[in-house]
Amino acid sequence: MELKKISFASDNNSGIHPTILHAIEQSNNGHCFAYGKDPITQRGEMAIKKEFGQDTEVFFVFNGTGANVLAVKSVVRSWQSVICAGISHLNEDECGAAEMAVGCKLIPLTEKNGKISVEQIADHLTWLGDEHRAQPKLVSITQPTEYGTLYTPEEINELAVFCKQNNLLLHMDGARIANAAVALSLSLRASTRDLGVDILSFGGTKNGMLMGEAVLFFTPGLTTETKYFRKQNMQLFSKMRFVGAQFDAYLNNNLWQHNASHSNQMASILFEQIKDVPNIQFPLPVQANAVFAIIPTLAIERLQQEFPFYVFNEKTNLIRWMCSFDTQKEDVIHFASRIRETMLSL
Repeated sequence: MELKKISFASDNNSGIHPTILHAIEQSNNGHCFAYGKDPITQRGEMAIKKEFGQDTEVFFVFNGTGANVLAVKSVVRSWQSVICAGISHLNEDECGAAEMAVGCKLIPLTEKNGKISVEQIADHLTWLGDEHRAQPKLVSITQPTEYGTLYTPEEINELAVFCKQNNLLLHMDGARIANAAVALSLSLRASTRDLGVDILSFGGTKNGMLMGEAVLFFTPGLTTETKYFRKQNMQLFSKMRFVGAQFDAYLNNNLWQHNASHSNQMASILFEQIKDVPNIQFPLPVQANAVFAIIPTLAIERLQQEFPFYVFNEKTNLIRWMCSFDTQKEDVIHFASRIRETMLSL
């Protein structure tokens, strides 16, 4: 089957970075203990601890949904609640996984450009201690947001301080945290742990890895039962060395930074190429590797015949164009020219 070479649908659609693929291949020689009891997995954990701090607790899982569910289940009980953005992956795109696995209540907030605020969270800190109400325990934010926008470091720190003052924990869904860190000119640690985040779902699949994510716990005392939850939720990988090898390669020599910088740059180029095209609206700023736009239905139909991309909101015709670590500049220029030609032909 011939694969489409140009896709702006999702950074999940890209392949594996050659360095990551080589690391997997190099890990495929001989036998070693399973379930993470091997030196290759330990190297991956060491690479993460070098980046985030030696006391970071690391739990590898299969995917982003598994990471988010394990993060929630480790600290939230069925009578408690998670406060999150309505548009968040946790709320909209994980088929009720957290509710099913934890039995807790999600409280989705109406976000502004994908972000939630301290003021919104405060509105739900009522009836505390009342057995008739689910008790707030965790605040979950996504960085970058589902709209490709960024929380500033100050906004994250404000949320973290508020959470600590109110006996809440702060979780970050960092499926694209590399893109955010690069855009903010920060290290991975400076854009997460140092701002007060307690738990991070650390993703790499969207930035050149094959599969596998990591749940990182920065605050002591949160992981007493995590290893059991990981097993029960079918997220304990027997041949874990192939996940550890990827993180080792991903974090060494700043591959994460190189890949994210490239995909962010491609999105920026795409926006610059089409920002003056008539009848295109850009309701959201381009801050990472996504370009959101509103275009006529006919333009969507014509462009999708040639280029895969998703309609993010069918009611408003909000579409999303994603760039990946392997998106080529010439492909971006070609796509931009086709967008311009299509819009001018309407």
